[in-house]
Amino acid sequence: MLAIRMQRTGRKGHAEFRVIVQDARRSPASGKVVAHLGHYNPHSKLTVIDKEKATFYLEHGAQPSPRVVSILKSEKVKLPEWVQVADKKKGVIRNTDKLRRNRLAEEVASASESPAEEPVEEPVAETTEAPIAEAPVAEQAEASAETAVKNEEKSAEQPTPDEPTATTTSTEPAETT
Repeated sequence: MLAIRMQRTGRKGHAEFRVIVQDARRSPASGKVVAHLGHYNPHSKLTVIDKEKATFYLEHGAQPSPRVVSILKSEKVKLPEWVQVADKKKGVIRNTDKLRRNRLAEEVASASESPAEEPVEEPVAETTEAPIAEAPVAEQAEASAETAVKNEEKSAEQPTPDEPTATTTSTEPAETT
């Protein structure tokens, strides 16, 4: 019985294949080939097949390998009814619960923080006024307007350096006991 299969050629790491007709009991590396039908380069997807030879051997009972069936089908070679076209395999994902997209958001956040690094707390400045961040937006605008008015009043009350101040400094030395 004859088989239509692929024979690897090309250098190491850069495979190219010949499409050959060979006795099914021999290995592709044996070199005993009945006919060369063409070649296939998986890197550039270049395929050259002699369609007449391929149909001749298929009609006379040569069994194509699954990969050769897909190449012949892509080259639009008419396949006999007895040739079985393999369905495209569908990948099965194992352990779907371990995938990041299936984890809860809290787990992802806790996993992204490394346990060695702890968040550094910044000191909070003490103020007499309530924090502005806690107030609603309208109240924030009013509070910022009020603080601006207060700052203007304070600057108006402060004397300029040209004017003398009301308090005088004494030049007498302080008494020590």
